[in-house]
Amino acid sequence: MDMDLAYANAPFIAGADGYPPRWLSDAAAFRAGLGVRAETGLAYGPGSRHRFDLFRPEGAARGLMMFVHGGYWLAFAQDQWSHLAAGALARGWAVAIPSYTLAPVARVSAMTVEIGQAVTAAAALVGGPVVVTGHSAGGHLSARMGCADAPVPAEVAARIARVVPISPLADLAPLMQTAMNAKLDLDAEEVAAESPAYLARRPGCGAHVWVGGEERPSFLWQARLLAEEWACDWTVAPGRHHFNVIDPLADPASPLTGALLDGL
Repeated sequence: MDMDLAYANAPFIAGADGYPPRWLSDAAAFRAGLGVRAETGLAYGPGSRHRFDLFRPEGAARGLMMFVHGGYWLAFAQDQWSHLAAGALARGWAVAIPSYTLAPVARVSAMTVEIGQAVTAAAALVGGPVVVTGHSAGGHLSARMGCADAPVPAEVAARIARVVPISPLADLAPLMQTAMNAKLDLDAEEVAAESPAYLARRPGCGAHVWVGGEERPSFLWQARLLAEEWACDWTVAPGRHHFNVIDPLADPASPLTGALLDGL
């Protein structure tokens, strides 16, 4: 199997080039509309990409939801996804969206540590339960926050009530066979340590895996693998491909938002 083709998304999505500029525009408009409830560029570490945006609901927050962006650990930043906070905000949750150091500057294992630091910093600002979600590579990183060895202090780990990896990369081994690995530099040791499908879920942390029904077969396989290994629920969202599977996060009544927040 040609792994570069198996993990290519844009060539199989009509109008794929239009999504990144639309995300950026929608995110900027959303932040502008929140006014002082948008706290941007908060630091969780010393690096230039160790920053997160925090969006607060009207009134006291019921808890914290964090969204971790995708881009194969190679692209994007926190300022392209602000609009995806709308659903959780409308339900009274604060939302944090971090950046993290990208490859080839950082290895995937270092990114996991950074997201742990981001969760810890954001949780210090917002009380209540914590839910971590993310998309694609961010799905991987959000799943890592639900692992027993997640790099967060015990008191923060105890607050992470649920992780909802969206179209996650749960087994990193196939990516060693892609051209991306020239920058990711994955090896067998890191694959074993950083693949959520190989790792135990932390007791007491709920999980729900989400994936689009029109995604590439490799992503459907990755999602099912993680759900089976973790013995958790998984949803195949009809009519959704890899780029629009995240859109329902902006809707407080969507099944995806419900998978994140219902019952908490």
